[in-house]
Amino acid sequence: MPLIGVIGGSGLYGIPGLEEVGRKAVKTPFGDPSDSYLIAEFSGGVQAVFLPRHGAGHAVAPHKINYRANIWGMKELGVERIIAVNATGGIDSAFAPGSIVIPDQILDFTGGGRPATFYEEKDVVHVDFTEPYCPELRASLLGAAKKAGVPAAGKGTYVCTNGPRLESRAEVAFYAKAGGHVVGMTGMPEAILARELELCYSAIAVVTNFAAGVSDAKKLTTTEVIEYMGKSAEAIRQILKEVFPLIPGRRGCPCKDALKDSRL
Repeated sequence: MPLIGVIGGSGLYGIPGLEEVGRKAVKTPFGDPSDSYLIAEFSGGVQAVFLPRHGAGHAVAPHKINYRANIWGMKELGVERIIAVNATGGIDSAFAPGSIVIPDQILDFTGGGRPATFYEEKDVVHVDFTEPYCPELRASLLGAAKKAGVPAAGKGTYVCTNGPRLESRAEVAFYAKAGGHVVGMTGMPEAILARELELCYSAIAVVTNFAAGVSDAKKLTTTEVIEYMGKSAEAIRQILKEVFPLIPGRRGCPCKDALKDSRL
């Protein structure tokens, strides 16, 4: 099976249970990725490539992440599927801190402030994004969560904001009316960049706090984000442990043909 890529978010700088095999620094046409890639082995001999999205010690803010380099590097290493882990705020009150969501849709509110395509010069490419997350990989993650006994919501819309500030109460109310369930700062352009390279991409969204105005909390803190991500590390490990055997050896999803009929 080709290597599986795992991108870790805030508070997740490694995956418990992964044994390090080596590290690989990758140079890309778009600059340096957030960090070197950890080549690791899970129980059963399955290898994965792990990248901390914010770099070692969380040194890179969400709006400064070199998303193109990160995704390009995964492709260079032979990765065909990427599982992203995102720290999020719960917009829907049903998603309390500690909840895990396998989102199926995205609302992008980054405002075009981040390079969001690999095709800026010669080619004009319009990639279909009707289903932003790979349905095959999503099904594998949901099956893994069920097998591991980890409660996970099988639907949800991830709202991506530019950051680095947290959202206002009015913004969160607006996102709720627009159909958002969780809010974070890193889901885009990761998802579309993976699609442009014909990689499968799905996410595990960990709710680390209620978004502004959803609870009675007067102030949101990064402390609770790290705290709840730490508490969820074992659940994420269990999902990843179970997901690798459930992922088909050959891709049958549309992601592998994303560029077909996309050029003008």
